[in-house]
Amino acid sequence: MVVVGIGADGWAGLGEPAREAVAKAEVVAGSERQLALLPDVPGELRPWPAPLLPALRELLDSGRRVCVLASGDPMHHGIGATIARLGVPGVRVIPHPSSVSLACARLGWPVESVTVVSMVGRPLAAVFAPGRRFIVLSEGSGSPAVVAGALESAGYDQSSLTVLEQLGGPGERIGPLRDDVDPLNVVAVECRSADPLPIVPGLPDDAYDHDGQLTKREVRAVVMAFLQPNGLLWDVGGGAGSIAVEWMRADRSCRAVTVERDPVRAARIAGNAARLGVPGLKVVTGTAPQALAGLEPPDAVFIGGGLTTEGVPEACWRALGPGGRLVATAVTVESEAVLAAWHRAHGGDLTRLSVSRAAPVGGFTGWRPAMPVTIWSARKDLT
Repeated sequence: MVVVGIGADGWAGLGEPAREAVAKAEVVAGSERQLALLPDVPGELRPWPAPLLPALRELLDSGRRVCVLASGDPMHHGIGATIARLGVPGVRVIPHPSSVSLACARLGWPVESVTVVSMVGRPLAAVFAPGRRFIVLSEGSGSPAVVAGALESAGYDQSSLTVLEQLGGPGERIGPLRDDVDPLNVVAVECRSADPLPIVPGLPDDAYDHDGQLTKREVRAVVMAFLQPNGLLWDVGGGAGSIAVEWMRADRSCRAVTVERDPVRAARIAGNAARLGVPGLKVVTGTAPQALAGLEPPDAVFIGGGLTTEGVPEACWRALGPGGRLVATAVTVESEAVLAAWHRAHGGDLTRLSVSRAAPVGGFTGWRPAMPVTIWSARKDLT
């Protein structure tokens, strides 16, 4: 099998190896738009049906010489990556410049400075950040308007948005959002906001909808430093979900499950996650440790509630693989005693954090201390 990337410039934009692969194929598969770009070729032209995957498997098993057409670079959000995941041996890929490369070339943006997001991938708000440049791989003519609406809803209405249509083809058009957008387009954005949320851990407390059960901003920033976001997090005793939300905001690869026994709080967590750009956060309504059963093993665990419940720290520690991290916080004498015992048994770090915030005292300003928070952080032995 050969996978050939093709652009809006069609046959004229293909090199000799790509043309030869198409000409020698017994079957040429692709979208209706891609197949329409070809001249008369000897092989059978086969448009993709829906769903695509069964048809792809059928082709792979046919024993015929197959050429699959892909938009631009087949390995960049393309069907080439899908074929690679299927483990097909001997696949040859002939790439074409991707729409991202072409867009960056037109805009004068270094490719390495740009974040790429697909409309069918992670939610758009997950990549919004002050000064960030990103390119959206669209689903169709309606995508640019969706991007513009998402920016406005998130407070990034001052962003610069450019729609790039039919890149590399005779109908190429580049400009601001308009009504008659070609279905073959990408959207380039430079994020700007008058009052942006920070991209580092420690969002303002009022960024969250909560009932007081919230890991406060300063403590949250320290906890995230101990957790070292990477992989899958269990957030046990979610409260407002702030730790899980900021874990997922730290990097697009980070995932999280939060466990919260109160259904009202669980619904609030889901709302916070959606509003802050990480609607993929999984919320489990239930009581730990029972609610932890059957969850995918974590890379890190945060225990923000339920520390004194029998079996909770044991279940969390047991679920971690070698090198996994556990961070827990305590504000009561009883929960501090639990952390002290675990520190004696497993080592790690014990930290006590005291935070005071300025507040009015009559006509003056004084310091109002919050309850001290004890933090235990440990890494499971690699042996």
